[in-house]
Amino acid sequence: MNEMKDKLLGENSEIRTDREAMEYDVVIVGGGPSGLACAIRLKQLNAELSVCVLEKGSEIGAHLLSGAVFETRALDELIPDWKEKGAPIKTQAGQDQFLYLTKNKSFKLPTPPQMKNHGNYIISLGALGQWMGEQAEALGVEIFAGFAASEILFHEYGAVKGVATGDMGVNKQGERTEMFEAGVELHAKQTVFAEGCHGSLSQILIAHFNLREEADPQTYGLGVKEVWEIPEAQHQEGLIVHTTGWPMDSKTYGGSWMYHMADNLVSVGFVVGLDYQNPYLSPFEEMQRYKTHPAIRTYLEGGKRISYGARTIVEGGYQSLPRLSFAGGILVGDSAGFLNVPKIKGNHAAIKSGMLGAEALVSAMANNEVEATGYQDLFDASWLKKELYKVRNIRPSFHKSFVWGFIHSAFQTLGGWRLPYTLKNHEDHTQFITADKAEMIEYPKPDGVLTFDRLSSVYLSNTNHEEDQPSHLVLKDMDIPVSQNLLKFAGPSQRYCPAGVYEFTETETETPTFVINAQNCVHCKTCDIKDPAQNINWTVPQGGGGPNYTGM
Repeated sequence: MNEMKDKLLGENSEIRTDREAMEYDVVIVGGGPSGLACAIRLKQLNAELSVCVLEKGSEIGAHLLSGAVFETRALDELIPDWKEKGAPIKTQAGQDQFLYLTKNKSFKLPTPPQMKNHGNYIISLGALGQWMGEQAEALGVEIFAGFAASEILFHEYGAVKGVATGDMGVNKQGERTEMFEAGVELHAKQTVFAEGCHGSLSQILIAHFNLREEADPQTYGLGVKEVWEIPEAQHQEGLIVHTTGWPMDSKTYGGSWMYHMADNLVSVGFVVGLDYQNPYLSPFEEMQRYKTHPAIRTYLEGGKRISYGARTIVEGGYQSLPRLSFAGGILVGDSAGFLNVPKIKGNHAAIKSGMLGAEALVSAMANNEVEATGYQDLFDASWLKKELYKVRNIRPSFHKSFVWGFIHSAFQTLGGWRLPYTLKNHEDHTQFITADKAEMIEYPKPDGVLTFDRLSSVYLSNTNHEEDQPSHLVLKDMDIPVSQNLLKFAGPSQRYCPAGVYEFTETETETPTFVINAQNCVHCKTCDIKDPAQNINWTVPQGGGGPNYTGM
């Protein structure tokens, strides 16, 4: 086990004597809805427990991004009086529209049952996260924002002991500067990993404990989001529009949302399944192209884009859920994969998973159990499992083609038909075809009014990283980007990254050079997921770095 641990954790597995240690009953890594729900539920069940939450963003909500139409079911269970306590959940969902787009036309389709939003709300997930953080602190939870957990700590007998935050004041050469501060160790009876989609430590744990032994690979989508302020005459508070079809081709899974919030604000975004095959495809450019469709631009023309962000989402569903517990800890929220793809919602599932995890942890600690195995039992008995199991075959049915998936999904939703079997998921990074077999895509240049480039978009995300620090985007082999990815796949990283982090530079006399602009990174994790050689390792930067989203 120690050899495996050293391989997985690398140089950070060394014994450190320069770090202070803090002791808690439960340490939670991640200040999103699942982590905060877990913290709140722990204190509700046992007020004497010492609980802390580590959040890598500069504050709670800084890294939270979602559509988001919010179903309150789990929050109703967690905090029944959330309205009286001032939760930022105000804009009621109104009319639902589901459109199929061709290049110049739109066709209204019946809204699938899972996508009907009567009783739901259009929210800013960042604002909800900030409010949940306040509720947790009122119960005695300690929240440390701006501190990224960068290392997993183990007991000698193999169980997780806690985590350590990253060192501060290390320069690009990996040398300690005069500003150096050693990270802090946080030891706990149980550690909760609530890092969100494709969390760096969660991936280590899944491999280390072989948690995916009986599960399918996880699959992902990349969501690119903008918030617009539009003319009052074009605004319909509560309107919810989803689209499928153009600009995606028949082999690529994708679709859009447009949610009319309060105060003439509109959340607009596009999701592309990261199992797409064409290496010339750019999810960012597809988002920009989508906005030019007559059915969409009619809302946005004359408006102003005020926010931008991007992040990956888990799409594997029920069959891609790993084992949820291990010696010394559990996975909750998107770290495990709790998202209902056809419903286009995951925040209610994240909150519920955090609650179930908390209940299992309280029981395990009361009985001096090293592993909270009861978590799986609680999930199996919950409405969350029923919900995810019911729709388990919808997303993987699109692996064959859009048409097959659309027909398959219609049978399962509108027809109420249920398959007696479970379709399989595949790994996204294996799906590229080589560039010589792919059709090149010529994207129009941005006009700076309706469509934009990456750098001006990243500017709106308020992304910032300390310049003199080691890159948090680590290549396992420096030669692979040019010798393999550029040669075989035309360098897809320069297109799949929605923040302009990766580029190839060349001159007439020099061979191409792979450049990483790590300071642009919005922490979406696409590179770690989609790189065909699995050569990019996304790690956490020094604390507080990354986007600082507002209203997202």
